Amino acid sequence: MKIYGLKNCDTCRKAIKALPEAEFVDVRADGISPEVLAQAYEVLGDALVNTRSTTWRGMDEATRAMPVLDLLAQEPTVMKRPLIDRDGEFLLGWTPKVQAALGL
Repeated sequence: MKIYGLKNCDTCRKAIKALPEAEFVDVRADGISPEVLAQAYEVLGDALVNTRSTTWRGMDEATRAMPVLDLLAQEPTVMKRPLIDRDGEFLLGWTPKVQAALGL
C-alpha cells in the first residue's frame, strides 16, 4: 500500500499514523509517476484535483484550464490528499468512508 501526499499535511499525517505498514510518497519531494496519476484519474476523475487548496486559488485561469494530468504533473501539490493506492484500488481523502474501506 502507498500513501501519496505531503509530509506537512495534517490529514496525510493521520493516514500515515493509522497505516504504519504503508509506504509514504511525498509528492512535493519525490513526485508521482505519470502511470499512477493516469490510473488514479481513470478511477477518480476530476475529484483528484483539490479546487479548495491555496495552490489552486493562486493559479491563473489558463493554468486551471490545463488537462488534469498535465496540471498534476506540473503542480502535484494541487492533488487532493492523501491518495491511497492499495494494490491498484485508489482511495482519496481521509474520510470515514475511506477509513471504513481500509478496515479501520
